Amino acid sequence: MSIRTQALISLAVALLLCFPAQSQIGAINDADRVVLPASVPGQAQTASDEGLAGSDVPMQRIVLVLSPRPGVAKQRDRFIQDLNDPNSPRYHQWLTPEEYGARFGISDADLGTIINWLKKYGFTIDEVGKGRGWINFSGNVAQVESAFQTQIRQYRLNGQAHHANAAPVSIPRAIAGVVLGPLTLHDFPKKPLHLAAQLVDPNFNSGGHHYLAPADFSTIYNVNPVYAAGTDGTGQTVAIVGRTDINLSDVQTFRSNFGLPANDPAFTHNGTPPGNLGGNEETEADLDVQWSGAVAKNATINFVISASTFSTDGVDLSAQYIVNNNLAPVMSTSFGLCELLMGSSENAFYNNLWAQAAAQGITSFVSSGDSGAAGCDPGNSTSGSIRAVSGLSSTPYNVAVGGTQFMDTSNPSLYWASSNDPVTKGSALSYIPEQAWNESGSVPGGSGLWATGGGASTIYSKPPWQIAPGVPADNKRDVPDVSLTSASHDGYLIYQGGSLFAVGGTSAASPAFAGLLALVNQRTGAQQGNANTIFYPLANNQYNTCAPIVFHDTTVLNNTVPGVTGFNAGPGYDQATGLGSVDATALVNNWVAGANFYICASPGAVSVAQGAAGTSTITTSASGGFNSAITL
Repeated sequence: MSIRTQALISLAVALLLCFPAQSQIGAINDADRVVLPASVPGQAQTASDEGLAGSDVPMQRIVLVLSPRPGVAKQRDRFIQDLNDPNSPRYHQWLTPEEYGARFGISDADLGTIINWLKKYGFTIDEVGKGRGWINFSGNVAQVESAFQTQIRQYRLNGQAHHANAAPVSIPRAIAGVVLGPLTLHDFPKKPLHLAAQLVDPNFNSGGHHYLAPADFSTIYNVNPVYAAGTDGTGQTVAIVGRTDINLSDVQTFRSNFGLPANDPAFTHNGTPPGNLGGNEETEADLDVQWSGAVAKNATINFVISASTFSTDGVDLSAQYIVNNNLAPVMSTSFGLCELLMGSSENAFYNNLWAQAAAQGITSFVSSGDSGAAGCDPGNSTSGSIRAVSGLSSTPYNVAVGGTQFMDTSNPSLYWASSNDPVTKGSALSYIPEQAWNESGSVPGGSGLWATGGGASTIYSKPPWQIAPGVPADNKRDVPDVSLTSASHDGYLIYQGGSLFAVGGTSAASPAFAGLLALVNQRTGAQQGNANTIFYPLANNQYNTCAPIVFHDTTVLNNTVPGVTGFNAGPGYDQATGLGSVDATALVNNWVAGANFYICASPGAVSVAQGAAGTSTITTSASGGFNSAITL
């Protein structure tokens, strides 16, 4: 760090101490209230109502979402942009959670006032976010109903009992400037974004299927040269968002049977362990842990596990824990819920959480969804309702990961060997061309809504970094950003309960991409924050200059599903697969953030006989602010 940069930081800290955040809260009149919009969950329907919840039913680990300090939202965005600008003195000067809170959080006085207001209703304060974005507290139904002027009722959905607020939530007007409301007051879970696991034959080329082993992924996406150069995730950590325990033996079996080095994950329990919930919950967790570690094979995979409560999803608590504790430079979340069903405080929670992550240098990968353009509907639905995207993946601060599908069915022998390697079980021969993942009822042989999630946000405007050929001129945040294979055709292999299964979905693509970013971090020796600030310039260089090809451009199919017309894959960016999948070696070797200069010749070589002539056209191109004279 230069002396000038140190001086600037010292001055900023001094000014912050001299001019602390001012109080925004006056006297609280509990009778003068503001009703929070979209605060009743869409799943709380009269038809499934089973009556009032008991007044003493515990409501634990409720998250009260706080807004950034009034007037600093634009400053925060500018600050985060500077963190990723090589020409800024703030470049990669990541904040700690405490520094983020001091710079952008509410004042001590306002924080104290809100805590005292909660205590007045008998709540216990569990934790206050270091970044001042939330307060976690616990109580019971009676206290919640009194403090937030709502009613908690019991519901039955798909045969399962749930608790949820049946009436809109309100808060005193005096605190509305700094409090966005409870994150949730219900236990309807976010969707794990994968297709149901299929039990498979140990012969991975059986019945015309070609399941994906880690060695296949490394061949198809050209990771092997990166490994050969000594970049394998050593010294890196990837955090995985979870809400169930898993069997360590399944991870160990996965690694030993696929020729991966022994490397047990770390298990971090955020509160009381939930135990192994089995079924799809266990499948999701096994998929995320096993495949992030399959790609970054010597990285530490830290699986964060939080039990869901009657008021808060364990997914929210685990994501919160990772950012609050600055746990890893890369994280992956393979759960989703559409913006419409999340409501205002829930959308704000993830927008603020991923913003804090980006300011701390954390790259947050989030699955874009498995129901095509119908993001509010589960993948197993027969028909979609409306165009929508997941609110967990649509913020301007995270990387949304969509899905592709291998185009190998017409000539499988061109891409797959007839037998598997005895050690790694791999059989892929090369890169396989990809199309947008769509196995929904809108394509022959498909069913449900199973397809890559993508579309335009209804909340967020276009981020300044989202510029590339094909990006719609819609002034909307478009998702996904990047993609990897997600189809159940050639599904990812996992071990669960000692048995071998194949799984599809963008749930697989997100942790796998997180593993790739861990390789980038190791090679560069730095964490990257919001990696979109590099992905899009790389794509622009590829499409607008003679720069190396990093992205496999996906131009075939769409994410249209029954009932909802989606978006076509096309040249450059599209709302089905984003910028496309990647060549891992090109990604790692060309991870650049400053001035770039490229020189190309067409043809690259010319053979000229004595006395004859030949021609090659030389093209130079520059980007990222490079403007020096070029001499050949």
